[in-house]
Amino acid sequence: MKRMLKYFKFYKKETILAPLFKLLEALLELLIPILVAKIIDDGIANGDKGLIIRMVIIMIVCGIVGLAFSILGQYFSAKCAVGYVTVLRHDLFNHLEHLRFSDIDNLGTSSMITRMTSDVNQVQTGINLTLRLFLRSPFVVFGAAIMGTILAPQISYVFWIAIPVLSVVIFGIMLITMPMHKNVQENLDEVVKQTRENLTGVRVLRAFTQEKEEINTYGTKIRKLEKSQNKVGNISNIMNPLTYIIINIAIIALIYVGGIKVNSGLLKQGEVIALYNYMSQILVELIKLANLIITMTKSIACSKRIAKIFDINTNVEIVESTKNEQLPYICYDHVSLCYNNASCDSLSDITLNIEKGETIGIIGGTGSGKSSLVNLLPRFYDATGGCLYLDGKDIKSYTPTELREKIGIVLQKAVLFKGTIKENLEWGRNNPTDEELEEACRVSQALNVVSKKENGMDSIVEQNGRNFSGGERQRLSIARALIKKPEILILDDSSSALDYQTDALLRKAIKELDYKPTVLIVSQRTTSIQNASKIAVLDDGKLVGFDTHDNLLKNCLVYQEIYYSQFKNGGK
Repeated sequence: MKRMLKYFKFYKKETILAPLFKLLEALLELLIPILVAKIIDDGIANGDKGLIIRMVIIMIVCGIVGLAFSILGQYFSAKCAVGYVTVLRHDLFNHLEHLRFSDIDNLGTSSMITRMTSDVNQVQTGINLTLRLFLRSPFVVFGAAIMGTILAPQISYVFWIAIPVLSVVIFGIMLITMPMHKNVQENLDEVVKQTRENLTGVRVLRAFTQEKEEINTYGTKIRKLEKSQNKVGNISNIMNPLTYIIINIAIIALIYVGGIKVNSGLLKQGEVIALYNYMSQILVELIKLANLIITMTKSIACSKRIAKIFDINTNVEIVESTKNEQLPYICYDHVSLCYNNASCDSLSDITLNIEKGETIGIIGGTGSGKSSLVNLLPRFYDATGGCLYLDGKDIKSYTPTELREKIGIVLQKAVLFKGTIKENLEWGRNNPTDEELEEACRVSQALNVVSKKENGMDSIVEQNGRNFSGGERQRLSIARALIKKPEILILDDSSSALDYQTDALLRKAIKELDYKPTVLIVSQRTTSIQNASKIAVLDDGKLVGFDTHDNLLKNCLVYQEIYYSQFKNGGK
């Protein structure tokens, strides 16, 4: 939570001026009942019209000045709240961008979206109201009680009994509802998650006619959210009726005792009216304070959820390592990988040596650990056992930026971003020449994709690249990786949507690249990897074969099963 407070340093002036102007407004408000009492007891009682006019003019001036103070206070509080969350949201997004893959897996996309939007908006509302009311409302409450005590000390006990009772009610409800608001936000996470899954998977959902089932599931989550909101809402809603009851009882007692005092000559009529006005001010401000407490409770709960994101350490471990010239270019030395909260290793005791410039195929059944193996190279995940070496040095001696500058990676799911084709390709390298763009598209077999678009490289890419086919997205994603001319090129099942001829042309073009990158091809197709220098065969996280295609066909049972399942007649 300390980190959440640091953002106020950018708005110190606003943080001070907002409550200050609201306090000045409250001070003028406390003068009004005294002026009313003066008009009744001295002006009307004595027929002094001049006094009445003077008091009315003073009241009008107090109203105008108080309005100016109120506007200034609200301006500075709004400026602080909006500015605070602007910096917070930017910092939060930056922090999310640097989270490790394992942390992102644990948090979940829906939860991160909720914290970036709903939680941050709730914090903004809380800051705005707090700066306007947190000092003003208690100041008016105790100020009215003190003014009432000065005006009529003999019946001031009514104020000092009502205020503690009201405080117990307000803060008691606050303590009860605070953990409930956290539960509401967690249920909102689930609703956002369900919404996101249904919208992104709407075609699959309709293809399998699962609309009714998903509507029922969504309804269950919505009802759970509704139940938690109603529960906290019902308790919070008790606050206003209870405060009204207590204040109205206090007002009745005040008028009753005040009337007796007036009849006995101990109080004046104007003083009783002033006392009533002060009690009414206390009522209004306590209602505001009660609503503020509810908002603050929500805001604090949301702040804690955001703070939990910032508590996640994004620092990547960097170790000292001297270069060992005897090691191959890429060396997996008894490497193991276990994901967070997983019951077993995804990779177990992998030992693999890859020389610079080689093309290595990686194949295996679903869930065998193919993607996990290549994800260790750019440090998307760190090995939980053994060591991984790159160019003779422990891979943990490189920063993620240094590593990813060397590596071009195309993941299983081809992702394009809203913009133009050229802007998407420039992710690989800033300001590439037209020749470099064309060369990358030629190698990736994407030239025809670009040429058939009316505006060529400047053609618009819609969100998620939905105006391109799966194969077109894959070819453009490969071009984006190639344009940086990486030392290591990882193709993680990135040609699955390509036909066999285009796949073959792609592999031939990559093989002919003049800068000779080390290529790792993850594929389900044996045709995509059979001409590789060597092929790594994985089975249930274990390396069961690492050799050429011909030798694996002779000696590796798992590879034989994969190959002959695709070529029933021995590849003929």
